[in-house]
Amino acid sequence: MKRILLIEDDKALRQTLTLAMRGEEFDVVATADGQEGLKVALEGGFDLIVLDMVLPGLGGLEICRQVREKKVGTPIIMISGKKKDEIDKVLGLEFGADDYLTKPFGPRELLARIKAVLRRREPRAAVELEEITFGDVYVNFRKQVARKGERELSLTAKEFALLKLFVSHEGDVISRTMILDDVWGYERFPTTRTVDTFVHNLRQKIEEEPSRPRHLVTIPWSGYKFLK
Repeated sequence: MKRILLIEDDKALRQTLTLAMRGEEFDVVATADGQEGLKVALEGGFDLIVLDMVLPGLGGLEICRQVREKKVGTPIIMISGKKKDEIDKVLGLEFGADDYLTKPFGPRELLARIKAVLRRREPRAAVELEEITFGDVYVNFRKQVARKGERELSLTAKEFALLKLFVSHEGDVISRTMILDDVWGYERFPTTRTVDTFVHNLRQKIEEEPSRPRHLVTIPWSGYKFLK
């Protein structure tokens, strides 16, 4: 079970996020004070820290700085109520944060970010996914070749990357935020609408009936799921 430290002074948000993370079977330790949060963070034993920018006692940026100064490599997701404040985002990342989330956000979005960060920290599989067959579709990711029946499919590099992400997590719900992180990278700042457009185009190529997809299924309010 992954262990997460949540440092957030807003009681309602702290309780909501704690319940959401425990619902995903994370072991959560929560604190509302910056000084206390720093002390607990430095004690170690956590797989990830969710850290608010503005806290009583000690601010999130200073906590992040001191944690990294002490050579604690635990991944950190910073959250802030300062909308569209690029300076705070840049500072947070420069101080060693792994990701940054701006309020308001839903628990599902935070959970998607947490899973993405934890996934990036996991060792790569010894054997990378090279090819897959589903329905009458064959895809070779290494050679970037795809066929549907006897017909060759013309997929873009991004479509290959998107499809590879889906098939690598067969049966799992993949959020739009997670897709942006894995396929585009947050530094490019695309929108979730970009994801919907690419999924639509991919369906046109691989699905027998794109309007009634069998393989790339929409999960309302959550994202998409790949099924063989």
